[in-house]
Amino acid sequence: MTRNVSALISLLSVLSFALGPNAYAHDGSHPDLGASPVRAASHAPIGVMGDHRHKAGEWMVSYRYMQGGMDGLRQGTNDRDPAAVLQSGGNAYRILPSSMTMKMHMLGAMYAPTDDVTLTLMGSYLDKEMSHTTYAGMMGSAVAGEFTTHSRGWGDSRFGALVKLWERDAHSFHGNLSLSIPTGSIKERDTVLMPNGQYASRRMPYGMQLGSGTWDPTVGVTYNGRSGQLSWGSQYLATFRSGRNDEGYSLGDRHAFTGWAAYSPEPWFSLSARLAAHTQQEISGRDRQISGPVPTADPGNYGGEQADLFLGTNLAGQSGLLRNHRLGLEVGLPVYQDVNGLQLERDWSIVIGYQYAF
Repeated sequence: MTRNVSALISLLSVLSFALGPNAYAHDGSHPDLGASPVRAASHAPIGVMGDHRHKAGEWMVSYRYMQGGMDGLRQGTNDRDPAAVLQSGGNAYRILPSSMTMKMHMLGAMYAPTDDVTLTLMGSYLDKEMSHTTYAGMMGSAVAGEFTTHSRGWGDSRFGALVKLWERDAHSFHGNLSLSIPTGSIKERDTVLMPNGQYASRRMPYGMQLGSGTWDPTVGVTYNGRSGQLSWGSQYLATFRSGRNDEGYSLGDRHAFTGWAAYSPEPWFSLSARLAAHTQQEISGRDRQISGPVPTADPGNYGGEQADLFLGTNLAGQSGLLRNHRLGLEVGLPVYQDVNGLQLERDWSIVIGYQYAF
């Protein structure tokens, strides 16, 4: 992970010279985007979605790459050693997850039919990998072996609108409305090493599926403020599940809040800090094809509370061919976790993204 972050920071350093004032050969202002280019700090950190509206007739396209890692076991607010889990859990668990990596490619588009409304559309491609240790027999801590499962494919899609609520001087509020479309699979399978030493094809647990299987509305509100070289904002989003999916369960409702501040020493460059917190309920219902002596097959071992601290940067082209191009990076670490039941512990996350407005 350290090598990946170092490479991304090096790339941003190189691009900063390209985006900086020395690279501006001419002014390529788009008439619909106004005479003044967008400052880097006028956008929220790249990990925040739906943070700004556009003027009538404007478009924006975006790409984000997100990656997160999980490592080790956690119960409530405490780390758990696998040996202790085996001893205290009786014969309930004979397969324990050890780590997980999730990668997401997210494509987005925004269009403003009026100054007060901006329409949004987003799709994602997911790549998940989870490693496990299988313990032999019905009891004890003898290791039968290790195995890894994978799921890859398109996730759920989302369309929505950002609606102006109030705006005055350097302060604004807008509403966030969207609907998640269940385009992601909830029937992914892979090969599992069982405690008897045999391999079997099984439907993967809930966290390894690619979608929710339900039409899920999200509602919320976003605030933005700025003064000179400083900008700040906050956002609250609530996602509700519309009943159970075709396999008999629904993911938990989710409430998320984030707040950020950014400093822009130059119009084309900004640094940001952000705190994000969310709470999510456990899974309701059960998929009868998801079973086995593993914590991830238990619907009660999902959801909980978490807070993360993110540090990031934005680079925004101000003139010439680079005008209205934006590149952003955020790196996050958890500062608080209180999970439902027994789960993998969240470790780190990174977001890098590109946006172009026209």
